[in-house]
Amino acid sequence: MIAQLLQGLLDGWGAAAQPDALQSSRQKSLVNKTDQAPIAPENEATVVFFRHPAAQRQVVLGGVLVAYALQRVRRRSIGFVVDGEGLTVRAPAGVALAEIEHALHGKAGWIVRKLHEVRVLQQRREAGRIVWAHGAQLPYLGAPLGLHLDGMQGGRVQLVQEPAQEPASVPARALRLPLQPEATAQQIRTRVQAWFQRQARSHFTARLEHFAPQLEVRWQRLSLSSARTRWGSASADGSIRLNWRLLHYTPALIDYVVVHELAHLREMNHSPRFWRIVEGVLPDYATRRQQLRAQPAPLWD
Repeated sequence: MIAQLLQGLLDGWGAAAQPDALQSSRQKSLVNKTDQAPIAPENEATVVFFRHPAAQRQVVLGGVLVAYALQRVRRRSIGFVVDGEGLTVRAPAGVALAEIEHALHGKAGWIVRKLHEVRVLQQRREAGRIVWAHGAQLPYLGAPLGLHLDGMQGGRVQLVQEPAQEPASVPARALRLPLQPEATAQQIRTRVQAWFQRQARSHFTARLEHFAPQLEVRWQRLSLSSARTRWGSASADGSIRLNWRLLHYTPALIDYVVVHELAHLREMNHSPRFWRIVEGVLPDYATRRQQLRAQPAPLWD
């Protein structure tokens, strides 16, 4: 019933305005005692569809109950943050609760849509959590890769092509690990991560060399990142930093990130000029960008 209601809401809402620019999350929260209110328990009578773990208040937005965290901060306007924890509302100390609720209802479509999108993304990411054991699968360059523990001691990790198998869901490629079947999850993960990082450095270097002349830039140094939410960065001195987890994605999506960071060596911003530089090399960059955003990387934890 709730899913049907949410779908109806999403179908009926048009594009919503983006929230105000938000101050740094490091800014101290100043919550008034009067801002705190009982939160309805989750039971058969009352279903909190979205609940922030630090929620003090709740509101019904378009028929959907949302329990949110209210922070009193030094800012001029009311702002909204939707992330993996839920909805956070940041409001000036002097703004009345009635005005905050009025602002919430004014952005109801955007808030519920973003809450739903974040939840779906989290569910997809959780479903893709890697099981570190013989026979497990993980994506490599956009295609499934099987993990095989061959029991050989002192050998090296090898990428091999497997014979055609049924069903078709069985990966055609496998990573053979020189580990015994009783190896721990940590041992397996460590070997696979080291292999992924070696492949990432080789792949990224080749693509940087390929695109740099097209962008008329010179990169100086490549380093690998393990960040959870950032795929790359570039410095004015020609340093490029790329996330090795990009190797989960297709070469086309990796190329988008490589070009994006190289373009920053010409424009250290995201101005229209920057995007024209990216488009000059990848005319379909917007499609690739959207695809990357829509595909969460597997969880290695």
